[in-house]
Amino acid sequence: MKEMEESRYIMGLDVSTKVIGISLFEDLGDKGKLKLLHHVTPKVKPLPENKIEMLFKKVDIFEQEFLNKYSDIGIERVIIEEPLLQSNNAETVATLLRFNGMISKSCYDVLGVVPVFISSYDARANGFPELMSVRKFNKKGEPYTEKELIGKKPVLFGGYDFDVDKKQIIWEKVCELEPQIVWLYDKNNKLKKENYDMSDSYCAVIGYMKMHKIWK
Repeated sequence: MKEMEESRYIMGLDVSTKVIGISLFEDLGDKGKLKLLHHVTPKVKPLPENKIEMLFKKVDIFEQEFLNKYSDIGIERVIIEEPLLQSNNAETVATLLRFNGMISKSCYDVLGVVPVFISSYDARANGFPELMSVRKFNKKGEPYTEKELIGKKPVLFGGYDFDVDKKQIIWEKVCELEPQIVWLYDKNNKLKKENYDMSDSYCAVIGYMKMHKIWK
């Protein structure tokens, strides 16, 4: 990693308790160059009885498998996608928030960088503005009339069906920008879910940097 040490880097994270998607960009001033797209799947063995201890151990794995290895290359900015809190299970939401906070503190402790956050909406809308479009069809697939379209504003994924797989679309967009990436497939040649975490971390970085008009 000696060739990386004289540059400035930005790290993006998509954090869940199962997989942490990671992107690492070289900051070139008005744009970024992807240097690494990676993930950590923190599996704790043996399983502790206490759930909080489980989260602590997962943070330790993240530090050992990634943060410590890249702590001295010049990471100056950490961008984390805010967790989606759509679950009806209050315990699940609380666990995700706790873990997100722990990972944020870990980045501060190891890298000396205070993370910044971006919502998935802002990341996608700014990272891939072409995804913003006026929706011309309702949930039944019926077209809106010209009168109904008057005043309608562009919305994220407006040009797609309501039930479109949003993570798949973001992955496809990253594929277009980074054709050199070797993605992960299972034994049945199906795309692994970890790819979506990685592409979301990528989207978080470019979305944040474009939203704040740092990158073009």
